[in-house]
Amino acid sequence: MVATLAFTAFEVFAGFRAGSLALLSDAGHNFTDALALLLAAAGLYLQGKPADHSRTYGYQRAGVIAAFLNAATLVLISLAIFWEAATRILHPRGVDDRLMLWVAAAALVLNGAIMLALHRGQKGDINIRAAFIHMLGDAVGAAAIILGAIVIHYTHWTYIDPLLSIALGALIIYTAWDIIRESLNILLEGLPRGLALTDVTSALGRIEGVLDVHDLHIWSLGSSTHALSCHALIEDMPPSESERILKCVNAVLADFGIHHTTIQFEHVPCVLTEKGCHMAAPDAHNHDHSHRH
Repeated sequence: MVATLAFTAFEVFAGFRAGSLALLSDAGHNFTDALALLLAAAGLYLQGKPADHSRTYGYQRAGVIAAFLNAATLVLISLAIFWEAATRILHPRGVDDRLMLWVAAAALVLNGAIMLALHRGQKGDINIRAAFIHMLGDAVGAAAIILGAIVIHYTHWTYIDPLLSIALGALIIYTAWDIIRESLNILLEGLPRGLALTDVTSALGRIEGVLDVHDLHIWSLGSSTHALSCHALIEDMPPSESERILKCVNAVLADFGIHHTTIQFEHVPCVLTEKGCHMAAPDAHNHDHSHRH
């Protein structure tokens, strides 16, 4: 974060010296990169805190909130870039292509190094992935500025500078949109990515002893922790006998990556069977009793 902030200050100075909007746009993006790294660090710290009496699920969504804020700042900075680029197209300015080239090359090296540092953690955590996406967008932007500087040097076509800025802004929004969509889905307790409600319901309905599944809800506590609650209709039996069914249910759900479960067994249909979130499994009443879990 310190390295990114220091380079941002240098890039702003160089952008004004070179008269390059692309460099200034990249500096703005670098500043949000520093913010992204700060938010990612804060999110990691908070989501690692244990649950307490007021936050019974813990602080796992702190990282999701940080990811959403990161992506939202990217969209805002892109809108500012579009506005300034339009102004530059209407009123072209000369640029120092040599300074533009060397500063962009330095930015590419810096962002590439930070991306390598973040790469290991970005696959399983949306918070770290948001910071990684920031850096990836900036690295691609720096490469584009290098190509733009070369084009300006040989063609003297200064329109390439604001056009590059527009392309960078579009790239930033494109990379940020997936983070916004996924983080909002988690915050709104939507179905986790990669899961289909019908698949889970069908798998539960195939368990011997489960007659029906309803009031089924699946949501994410954090970027990689999923929870489920449901009602399951079973035959009237003592709790000691239903323990076998419960173990099978949890084993099936574990295959879907769901480990935090609340299963309510019923031996007669409840009011939610007809009026609630009813999702009976196909052929739930015609089990193949030769199937074992």
